[in-house]
Amino acid sequence: MKDKNTHHLITSALPYANGALHLGHLAGAYLPADIYARYLRLKGEDTAFVCGSDEHGAAITMRAKKEGVSPREIIDKYHHLNKDTFERLGISFDIYHRTSDPLHYETAQEIFLRLYEKGDEFEERETEQYYDEEYKQFLADRYITGTCPKCGHEEAYGDQCEKCGSALSPLELINPRSTLSGQKPSLKKTKHWYFRLDKHEGWLREWIAEGRLDGQFHHDPKSWKKHVVGQCMSWLDGRLIPRAITRDLDWGIPVPLPEAEGKVLYVWFDAPIGYISATRQWAAEQGKNWEDYWKGPNARIVHFIGKDNIVFHCIVFPAVLKAHGEYQLPVNVPANQFLNFEGRKFSKSRGWGIEQHEYLEVFKDFPNKEDALRYALLRNMPENRDSDFRWDEFADYHDKDLADKLGNFVNRVLVLTNKYYEGKVPDAAGNKAFRQDFDKLSLTAQSSAFRQKMTGLAQNWAAEIEAFNFRNAANAFVELCELGNIYLQEKAPWALWKANPEDPAIAACLNDALQLTTLLSLITQPFIPFTSDKMRRLLNLPPLQNGDWKEALQKLQEQKPLLEAGHQIGKPEILFAKIYDRKDDSRLRIIEAQKAKLQALLEEEKKGQAPELKPTVKFEDFTKLDLRTGTIVAAEKIPKANKLLKVEVDLGFEKRTVVAGIAEYYKPENIIGQRVVLLANLAPRKLRGVESQGMILMADDAEGRPGFLSPPEGWPNGFPIR
Repeated sequence: MKDKNTHHLITSALPYANGALHLGHLAGAYLPADIYARYLRLKGEDTAFVCGSDEHGAAITMRAKKEGVSPREIIDKYHHLNKDTFERLGISFDIYHRTSDPLHYETAQEIFLRLYEKGDEFEERETEQYYDEEYKQFLADRYITGTCPKCGHEEAYGDQCEKCGSALSPLELINPRSTLSGQKPSLKKTKHWYFRLDKHEGWLREWIAEGRLDGQFHHDPKSWKKHVVGQCMSWLDGRLIPRAITRDLDWGIPVPLPEAEGKVLYVWFDAPIGYISATRQWAAEQGKNWEDYWKGPNARIVHFIGKDNIVFHCIVFPAVLKAHGEYQLPVNVPANQFLNFEGRKFSKSRGWGIEQHEYLEVFKDFPNKEDALRYALLRNMPENRDSDFRWDEFADYHDKDLADKLGNFVNRVLVLTNKYYEGKVPDAAGNKAFRQDFDKLSLTAQSSAFRQKMTGLAQNWAAEIEAFNFRNAANAFVELCELGNIYLQEKAPWALWKANPEDPAIAACLNDALQLTTLLSLITQPFIPFTSDKMRRLLNLPPLQNGDWKEALQKLQEQKPLLEAGHQIGKPEILFAKIYDRKDDSRLRIIEAQKAKLQALLEEEKKGQAPELKPTVKFEDFTKLDLRTGTIVAAEKIPKANKLLKVEVDLGFEKRTVVAGIAEYYKPENIIGQRVVLLANLAPRKLRGVESQGMILMADDAEGRPGFLSPPEGWPNGFPIR
């Protein structure tokens, strides 16, 4: 019998087992994948969510040498640390495997030999490669840095410049140096096998740009993120070249050829095959056929990664699978951009940021810390551009969305139901005369309109998740919470009870509110699963099972209740204790301690350090700037923008409107008459609906407070500065 079931395979980038993971990793590849996998399970879809530790490569051996331990000690330490941390944060992998497992060795060597035996997928080359004389070993591309020949970035890697995104080879770097010894490496001859990536360029271009594979529809190219397609096409436009598939290392998967003694499979080839070996292990444990998820016609593969892994998952790995001939290719690779931390990149060496396991320890006394973090990262997920994690926003999302909108609504519904109906779901049927009268009330108070709105937002939530727009899905969740709070406030069942406890509108209102609470217990599960579990318990409902969303959606569409009249609910409990609580500042103190830690780092950096200058510019570049003297003649705040002022500057020959981010430091009325220097030929830009026609030059003092640069006294408006 032909298999008609869709088999979903969800992967997250295998984390490298030589260190702990920070919040940026969680936001980039693991939380979005977990949200998607949890949603598919709620739909009742056949889903495998796999991941594991990437445990080979030069970085492992380098760290082991520096610490004087074996590579096995390094990978065991961080495999178990990261696996445990993921579990504690609710990342629901079906399996968390490791590439040091014998099954992975077998899988990777099988794929290598399949390509080798084809005869035209590899080529053998004897080449000169960089060698560190001090460490007595050849250097992997990532352990060579130098100046990028294309953009001048001085910290480019041997395989890629992370500033301009260009693909590089180590020999292209200007002033190369070993990251081990810091010295200039020498060149030595060695023999390796290269994968003929260049011969796959044609079909890759059609597959990525048009979504077609072997002349057939494969996926909708418009469903892929623009920056994913853009980076892939940039690589293809730059022409693909054969890529080394083996390395001279003593730690890794041995190349399964007699003449390849002392050589291992390159980690870029080895690591993504870890998805396949993890699936094989999981399927064996579950009594399933792993090939359904990788080779079957109904396999649907989605890779969740960060943007630094786009090329490997969209070009290199698919080319390997296509060359093999039996594997399906991913239908989407919704790569996220990078998450920064309080305005900077995460940096372990500088202590800037917080690792996942560190967060769990520091916030151990913070109620519902796991969901608080998951939600803050969800609301600020770097889906299409880099975003920034800030502790103040963490607190705002927690208090405004989770405590006020969700927690307040659920608590009021449970309290009122227990108070008025002894904890039993009231019968909202009423008599026909009442229902007809009830339906004539205002839009937000109508039960039918309320449930239609509830259903529509729930469907929107699902559609956004299926499109990998998780932030938009979070917005739908917030709208559902707001819908419930507005409904309660406008119906005011407490007021109706005070006037007439028998008023059927009270039962109708609370029944509607309990239906929404039940719905929220379901749609919160992919986002904040620990809270979802608690809500199910408070509603006296069983834990969610596969297919519950499918069943709930059908009931909503058929206008059937999610919670039957007469059902006994539990006693209310607080879902989220607010951070900004005048009676208890224990949670706020934890956050303030983290902010103080960062401030101390900034102060330490300032001590004895010369200011960091921007890259040198040519004289011709400076002469392009048109700097003019001017006077501020009007200023006002921009609505709903705490940092922005709308400023009018008189240049003598004309007046310009400028948006300046100084509202935190200057009141509009206090800067009228202020002399300024204006960059007058800056391209106009719209900010909060106001077109800014230039930029006012300012300097920061030691505390970071901006001050105006004023022209000499007596200079008229409009004078050029050069």
